Amino acid sequence: MQNLEEFRKEVKGWLDENCPPSMRSGADPSIPVDEVWGGRKAEYKNPESKIWLDRMGAKGWTMPTVPEEYGGGGLNAEQVTILNQEMFAIGAKQPLLSFGIWMLAPVLLEYGTEEQKKEHLPKIIKGEIRWCQGYSEPGSGSDLASLSTKAEDNGDHFLVNGQKVWTSYADKADWIFALVRTGPKEPKHDGISFLLIDMETAGVSTKPITLISGKSPFCETFFDDVKVPKENLIGQLNAGWAIAKALLQHERAFISSFGLGSGMGSGRDLVSIAKKHVGEEDGKISNGFYRSQIASHKIKEHAFGLTFKRAKDEGGKASATASMFKLYGTEHNKKRHELMIAATGINGVAWDGDEFDKEDKNLTRAWLRTKGNSIEGGTSEVQLNVISKRVLGLPS
Repeated sequence: MQNLEEFRKEVKGWLDENCPPSMRSGADPSIPVDEVWGGRKAEYKNPESKIWLDRMGAKGWTMPTVPEEYGGGGLNAEQVTILNQEMFAIGAKQPLLSFGIWMLAPVLLEYGTEEQKKEHLPKIIKGEIRWCQGYSEPGSGSDLASLSTKAEDNGDHFLVNGQKVWTSYADKADWIFALVRTGPKEPKHDGISFLLIDMETAGVSTKPITLISGKSPFCETFFDDVKVPKENLIGQLNAGWAIAKALLQHERAFISSFGLGSGMGSGRDLVSIAKKHVGEEDGKISNGFYRSQIASHKIKEHAFGLTFKRAKDEGGKASATASMFKLYGTEHNKKRHELMIAATGINGVAWDGDEFDKEDKNLTRAWLRTKGNSIEGGTSEVQLNVISKRVLGLPS
């Protein structure tokens, strides 16, 4: 095994040579910032965003623990820690945001065939394909197993008909991983399969859903006589519920990271906003009461981060503890945004008009968006039920 100090030197040298200037902290603020999702439809305001994605993807470092044979970095836990430390040291931006990385790749590694892993994992890691999730339906949210989108066996393919809802960024995605009903006569949990569908297939269409935040990351997705090859079935026929639960646990672990200030769109520093709007004296937030609230919040965030890291160091496998992290992380993220809104005073209700700057308007929208954290990936009430039954062992 390579000496860790040698590995650190190698990583530092590679980052110095390959991480573009605008992808580091201290970059020129006039350079456009991209939220990089990759995929066939991707557009880049800053060309260096694409360069950074390509270099990290080719290295396999967007998913550093995945074996090299599937396009990953093949690193062990100690090496990943070093990579993260060195990226943090230069303020390297995240090269790729991806539901494929956060949710689909882990279940492909566990349930996919060798052919499926070699087909899909390299494209996920390089950001060549952008994925979305097809779980919820108009009549099947918390009771997901009641879903009715059906996939009929037509010999060499499935014929899919139905509708999904709250499919994040479906209008921008290339493929969707979806739960479909393949066993209409079986008990509801036993007749579900996990299917991969190309969004460019005839019969697939999407329609954005407008939210109170003014943005529309969510869509309705429709399947009208969509032909899906049999080789796109992950796992066994009618055994998709086990995969669904595993993926939900990975999704919940991802959403919980919002509580660490590291989730999508969370690049807002609570202390800096408080100093700007509340005021500061001798480098401290001037209002003692508000300062104590932020200190308490930061202490809890640090404790949560250490607990989150310890869980990953102990194996990081999907389990019911993901519900604990999801519940706490989403509530903590909501609280952070409430503190930021409180600090900005009247600017906390910024929406339109020249009297508010863009930063204030974006913060208002981000605050409203956090309300969805306790719904997506399973509501907080669902997480409490999971914790009570599977973690605490309480009776139903």
